[in-house]
Amino acid sequence: MIVSLTLILLCQLLGEVIARGSGWPVPGPVLGMLILLVVLSLRDRIRKAVPEFGRALDSTGKGLLAHLSLLFIPASVGVVQRFDVLAAHGVGLVVALVVSTFITLVVTVVTFVVVSRLSGSSMDANDEVRAGERP
Repeated sequence: MIVSLTLILLCQLLGEVIARGSGWPVPGPVLGMLILLVVLSLRDRIRKAVPEFGRALDSTGKGLLAHLSLLFIPASVGVVQRFDVLAAHGVGLVVALVVSTFITLVVTVVTFVVVSRLSGSSMDANDEVRAGERP
């Protein structure tokens, strides 16, 4: 678990170094996740050299996901500490939150429809009705 957690944190650190060093307007953790994605895509090759790599990384990821709600505590404390900003710009923040959520839902639906059409696994209304019927 220590090795896997170290790998995750090293990817994040490398992402921070790249983001700050290059001046890109991309957060370091996002670049770190991309680096981790590359590492995970090479996992089969790495697993041949280090057999425990895949299982240890999976268990560490599941452990982090099990306690993901704890990571929201610092963000909540930050919101509570900045009630003055929330009071001054609350309406604008709520509008931005609702609009961005709506846009995200629309983009997600469009992406799903495009990918399902490209993959050839589209579902029409008759398929949906038949899927709900019991044999």
